[in-house]
Amino acid sequence: MLPSTFEVLGPVMVGPSSSHTAGALRIAEIAAAIAPRPIKEVTFFLFNSFSETYKGHGTDKALVAGILGLHTYDERVAESFKLAKQQGLKYSFVAAGQDPGLHPNTVDIVLDLEGGMTITMRGESRGGGKVRLVGIDGVDVKVRGEYPTLIMLHEDLKGSLTEITGLLAKAGINIASLNLYRAPVINKCYTIIESDEKISQAIADAVRALPYVAWAERLTIPGETHPSPNTTVTIDFTTCKGLLNLCHERNCDIATLMKQREFELADNKEDVDKKMEQVRTVMSASIEETIHHPRRSLGGFLDGQARAVFEKTLGKDGEAKDELMGERQTRAVAYAMAVLELSACMGVIVAAPTAGSSGVVPGCFWAFTKEPALLEKGLYTAAAIGAIIMNNASVAGAEGGCQAEVGSASAMAAAGLCAMMGASPDVCLDAASIAIGNLLGLVCDPVRGLVEYPCQNRNAIGVANAYSAAQLALSGVPCLIPLDEVIEAQNSVGHMLPESLRETAKGGLAVCPSVCEGCAQPCS
Repeated sequence: MLPSTFEVLGPVMVGPSSSHTAGALRIAEIAAAIAPRPIKEVTFFLFNSFSETYKGHGTDKALVAGILGLHTYDERVAESFKLAKQQGLKYSFVAAGQDPGLHPNTVDIVLDLEGGMTITMRGESRGGGKVRLVGIDGVDVKVRGEYPTLIMLHEDLKGSLTEITGLLAKAGINIASLNLYRAPVINKCYTIIESDEKISQAIADAVRALPYVAWAERLTIPGETHPSPNTTVTIDFTTCKGLLNLCHERNCDIATLMKQREFELADNKEDVDKKMEQVRTVMSASIEETIHHPRRSLGGFLDGQARAVFEKTLGKDGEAKDELMGERQTRAVAYAMAVLELSACMGVIVAAPTAGSSGVVPGCFWAFTKEPALLEKGLYTAAAIGAIIMNNASVAGAEGGCQAEVGSASAMAAAGLCAMMGASPDVCLDAASIAIGNLLGLVCDPVRGLVEYPCQNRNAIGVANAYSAAQLALSGVPCLIPLDEVIEAQNSVGHMLPESLRETAKGGLAVCPSVCEGCAQPCS
């Protein structure tokens, strides 16, 4: 299913990285939820991009926070080591290096439980805070998390599944999917059942009580859409062409279509409006807080740059001066820099679609208007573009470089700006196509593995690009390549980028001589 608006404009989270902070936290949260006994000690084995940048991205703090049960938006994530010590949880990290056979953001979590039991989970962070469980105790599994899930370890006996499914049937639970993964060495298997109905603790306890079941736990994957069993989605699309066709058939704009889709996914309309209000509130606060009260970032690179841009051009009283970009774009750049600056301080922001690109959309929109109805129109339009990109490419820097993060955010913002100007869906998509094309091939090379430099400047460039792309599309400048093809090209280019230019801090600006001279550790 296409991601929902609030998977694209979300999660609401502590920075600095949606994949390396929020995603890492959620993987650990899953591991803790599955653990059948209290956790005594945990060891995290970090691979690929995680291995290279986990300290600078706050991945270590986030993983411990997930084990402790903190949410992505809890500002105590930054204090997770202290909290773990208070609770008597032992933890350690192992930089496991590169493994090309694994996802760029992979972690193995080894849990030592009470009673001498050990269990190992493998998770992947796919960008934008979305995660996937792919391994348990060395057995490859696949947990999507779209439905209520029951995971169990049991002996590989004839008739065992019949009895287990019989318990669910008696409870009136309809099985949506069932997958069994054998662990031949120990003659046991992991069975993962997804259901249309909520699985109660009583059902999990009944399955656990069967003599051949070692453990059984309920699971919900954070950050995924969880429609109710009675949900009927009539508005769904996977491509820009499909989106345009629906807009033309229903004679509506992109925002109206996307909002109506959210109404179909939700149990009630009030929940949708509350979620959008939360997105607007957090975005607005993330701008204002840093402009007026800047803080020093984790790595020390950022400390008031956003306010400096704002005051240099607009002055402390906000009056415009005669500068290069003009008042609106200057505000947009300053606002975008402010959000990224707050994220780098482990402040609370909205990933849109990622933390590394979180300044672009709010920077563009809040400089354009403060009117809630217009902002909502822009945000729903941006979410539609982001959802299609997430469905057909990637928004993770570790997968596709910065073009996947700032490039995608800039396309979302360009489309939203056009929508707020009253443009047709076709013009909105043209603007997004131009925006991605302008940043095609942009690499991800965080200096010292921190989401600070050049990340803040690239959020500023994402804003300028969005405004330019929107203006070109609104002026009728033709876009020769449809957005679907541009997204396909973005995905292809991302795969072509070497590992050193995909969020590993092993290439590009991250290895310039002046950077290496200032590093505490020698550059690799």
